[in-house]
Amino acid sequence: MNTPASGPFAFRPLDTLSDAELVHSWVTHPKAAFWLMQDAKLQDVEREYMAIAAHPHHHAFIGLHDGEPAFLMERYDPAHVELVGLYEPLPGDVGMHFLVAPTQTPVHGFTRAVITAVMRELFADPATERVVVEPDVRNEAVHVLNAAVGFEIAKRIAKPEKDAYLSFCTREQFRTARAGEAAAR
Repeated sequence: MNTPASGPFAFRPLDTLSDAELVHSWVTHPKAAFWLMQDAKLQDVEREYMAIAAHPHHHAFIGLHDGEPAFLMERYDPAHVELVGLYEPLPGDVGMHFLVAPTQTPVHGFTRAVITAVMRELFADPATERVVVEPDVRNEAVHVLNAAVGFEIAKRIAKPEKDAYLSFCTREQFRTARAGEAAAR
């Protein structure tokens, strides 16, 4: 049986024009401070996601919960986007960003369910061996979520826009984290 925090989840490609207003409201919300778009205008968001749509190694998706838009996911190739020159990517590395839509009525466990769904989606591709993230070092909440699904911090890196923890999660680390969570229930 699905609970509000467990699903069903689905993904669809972000449509730059029809989704821009919705995504703008998400990325400029105070809870999305680490998304670094607090002062973005609608046109800035449209431009950003048009650039992502045009990039062969970067893709944006709207995550759906019970058929309704509930989160944003970006998938990228770290050999070409975000982390170029900051680490040596391995074959099968996939970069990821996610943002849960702000809400007035939070559901306990929802964000954890979202990151779990995101990881399942990324690992559904047999070519994905390891997921790579680079969250802001100050984003304590996401570090806890990342650890819960199996990420381990490799090192601190300096990106132009932030200091970040380069972190990795292999398919096996994700499986182990999921098995540990199931055993704890």
